[in-house]
Amino acid sequence: MLIDLHTHSNRSDGTDPVDVLMRHAQQAGLDVIALTDHDTADGWVDGRRAAEELGIGFVPGLEISCKLNGISVHLLGYLLDPAYTPLAKDLQVVREGRTDRIPTIVARLNSIGVPLTVEEVLAQATGTPSVGRPHVADALVANGTVANRSEAFDRFLADGRAGHVPHYALEPGYAIDLVRQAGGVPVIAHPWGRSSYKVMTEENLAALVADHGLAGIEVDHQDHSPESREALRAIARNLGIVYTGSSDHHGAGKIDHDLGVNSTEPEQFERLLEIAKSNAAASDAQVPEAYLP
Repeated sequence: MLIDLHTHSNRSDGTDPVDVLMRHAQQAGLDVIALTDHDTADGWVDGRRAAEELGIGFVPGLEISCKLNGISVHLLGYLLDPAYTPLAKDLQVVREGRTDRIPTIVARLNSIGVPLTVEEVLAQATGTPSVGRPHVADALVANGTVANRSEAFDRFLADGRAGHVPHYALEPGYAIDLVRQAGGVPVIAHPWGRSSYKVMTEENLAALVADHGLAGIEVDHQDHSPESREALRAIARNLGIVYTGSSDHHGAGKIDHDLGVNSTEPEQFERLLEIAKSNAAASDAQVPEAYLP
């Protein structure tokens, strides 16, 4: 089985509508796909419907923005209730914080001579409840300032660049608690990717497992070297948690993240589903079911 547990649609910062993403997943030979848009479950209904029509498995999920000691960390939550009140409130604050910073980002870029308007950014954010840096990057591509998203981030939007403006994000332990209380399965996304490696040490991962019930980590990811993957897999085995593999596909928004480029072992997927059953049973939340034909 080919199982990809981390993908994005245009309901957050991917470029494909949900039904198109599902069709591409089928064409790529995926047996199971998880839709994990940033801080929103808006695409779940359309995703499940399209997956059922195409005969591929569908796992509802989302990717939650977190920070530890000022460093960005992302948490994947699978099979959770997005309407669970504490979680829904915090996700709304995260989305609003991301959107509210757009005028400041634009002003900072204008101050260094980069031509851009808020309207240009909003024009790139179709179908999403949250406007973020990737949409700024897309606007810069559209007006010819940069060639692609990667160049936009490298030159203007990454941490420490002129256009970087922080936004509200959850503390990882608290976010893990929320996911479990909402009946879901918490998995740290690309723990050693970008700057996350600075805080996602084996010691901190162990603490998240012991103190908050972290269920797994994403090991096979394009941001992880072969050596990192081997080390992370050993950490997961040592901690007794699930390890996953995923594409982190964003459509045309990310180069080299093709659907199925990394995948989750069926045995690990079965473990994740068992944890989902256990966490759902321990919660009063109204959890969704995976569609597995």
